[in-house]
Amino acid sequence: MRAENIHGTALLIGERGVLITGPSGAGKTTLALTLLDHCRARGLFSRLIGDDRLLAAAHAGRLVCRVPATIAGLAEVPGFMPRPLPFEPGGVIDLHVRLVPKAEMARFQEEISEPVAGCPVPRIDLAECNAATALPAVMARLSIAPFL
Repeated sequence: MRAENIHGTALLIGERGVLITGPSGAGKTTLALTLLDHCRARGLFSRLIGDDRLLAAAHAGRLVCRVPATIAGLAEVPGFMPRPLPFEPGGVIDLHVRLVPKAEMARFQEEISEPVAGCPVPRIDLAECNAATALPAVMARLSIAPFL
């Protein structure tokens, strides 16, 4: 299947892949960097796949995101040019975090999946521009310490 170019940021946490989507300025990179830092501080493997643009395709019923070579290992930091980070060229995505305006976020969310590049992926909606509240929600959803 042909890869679809999508606007988002993806990272690996342990053996789990996380895709973060939302409009420009919603805090995708900030949330990814917060997750990376939080996990590394606790001894968990964490690595950026790609920031801002991803190539997404379904493979054997799983969503795989890859970073385009032109932006591999770079993360956009507001107010600066893109900065280098350790990265993995691709990974299987287990969770789609969609950043939405706070007014559109349900307080309690049902388990839902939404297709990305034709592949269903579990999705949660979190308030944009609020990495402090998004961090524990993602950790809880992935059953990562302290949520076991």
